Amino acid sequence: MDAERYDRTRPSYPAVLVERIVAASPGRNVLDVGSGTGISARQFQAAGCRVLGVDPDQRMAELARQSGVESEVSTFEEWDPAGRTFDAVVAGQAWHWVDPVAGANKAAQVLRPGGRLTVFWNVGDPQAELADAFSAVYARVMPEMPAYRASDGYSAILAKVADRIREAGAFSEPEQWRFDWERAYERDEWLDQLPTQGFHTRLPQAKLREILEGVGAAIDAAGGSFTMHYTAVVVTATRTD
Repeated sequence: MDAERYDRTRPSYPAVLVERIVAASPGRNVLDVGSGTGISARQFQAAGCRVLGVDPDQRMAELARQSGVESEVSTFEEWDPAGRTFDAVVAGQAWHWVDPVAGANKAAQVLRPGGRLTVFWNVGDPQAELADAFSAVYARVMPEMPAYRASDGYSAILAKVADRIREAGAFSEPEQWRFDWERAYERDEWLDQLPTQGFHTRLPQAKLREILEGVGAAIDAAGGSFTMHYTAVVVTATRTD
């Protein structure tokens, strides 16, 4: 993963999401799981929080440190809290990489009673015409990949996360929050971000080039820019006594 590209191109999260998490937590000491380059951590810092990041990628963690985010290198499952506890455990665009059972149990271990576990993702859906044009590119280049909208895939992820939090037996009934927001992209901005997303990071270079060319042509046909509708989807629960 190109850490600098990731940090430069990945979207942040709605300010109202950060504000709601901070307001619902007993204090402002935050553990950011899968913190990457510090995109969400910097938002929590700006909201007045003290943030510790944990990420398994040394390059990501180093870039986070350069931007002023304290970051330790480890998977969350293997990370040693060394007796530290937190008011909030958060994970932006990362919890699907964490073992859902071990992750919920570890969060329960490091949260103070009344502390809040909140995991969230940005899910993007462009306007229908452009979404169809993008889908046609993927169907041509990768016919083996099933077609679905991103929001469909995340419904199953959210349900699984909620189930595993319940199984931990240490949290209140999980809630789901949603925050809608939009961001405008120029053609080159979107193509710069695309290689950092999901399965794109594992594609052979030839296939990635085909996708970038096809998606770029679709954006050109739409006028050279577009507005992405994002939904920040959230699962959250409070650590019980």
